[in-house]
Formats: sequence, C-alpha cells, structure tokens
Amino acid sequence: METKYQILAVDDDASLLDLLSKEIMRAGYAVTLAYDGAEAVARVQKKQFDLAILDIKMPKMNGLEVLKYIKKHYPATKVIILTAFADLSNAVEAKRNGAEAFIDKPCDVDELIALMNRILSS
Repeated sequence: METKYQILAVDDDASLLDLLSKEIMRAGYAVTLAYDGAEAVARVQKKQFDLAILDIKMPKMNGLEVLKYIKKHYPATKVIILTAFADLSNAVEAKRNGAEAFIDKPCDVDELIALMNRILSS
C-alpha cells in the first residue's frame, strides 16, 4: 500500500477548513488542521508534512510568516498560499519566499486537488 501524503491545512475560517479537510481526505491524503499561524508552526515542529496549505490573513502569525518558517526549517515541505486577499505584492512575496503556488479564495476544490497532485508529483 502506498504511503499517504501528509497535508497541513491552515485557516482561521473553521467552516472552510472543515470543507477543505473532507475534500483533501476524499482525494486520498492524510490531513492535519490548524486554525492560526502559531498553531501551524507548532504542528510542523511535531510532524513532517509533504505540503502545507496556508491562508494569509490569520491571527497570531500570518501565512507569509508561517511560509518563511516552514521554508527555513523544513525546506522539503511544499506550500500553497490560499487567500481571499490576493494582490500582486502578496503573490510576489509568497513566491520569493518559496511558495509553490498562490491561489485566490474562493477556489474550486477540484482545481486545488489537481494543483496539490501536480506539486506533490513533481
């Protein structure tokens, strides 16, 4: 049996996170949730993830700060930035700091899963 990829999904919107986690699990991935940036950092310190999906605007620590932390300490972890506050400066900063992708909310869940598949298979 093939090993499931480990996914960390981080967003302060609990209803969105619930929907995302169900779809990610349905796609065959193992998912761990975090509801703010500080909780995300605590999760990556305890467990290795193949991919993190990060919202930008969160309490305690924003998604770009979490991205920087992950890429500094766990550079093999891939990162997708998912945000309702998409603008060019955030996208440029996310890419400059190692994000594999930057996508707008609301996003099509099937497109997100397809993007995850592409990133994890590359």
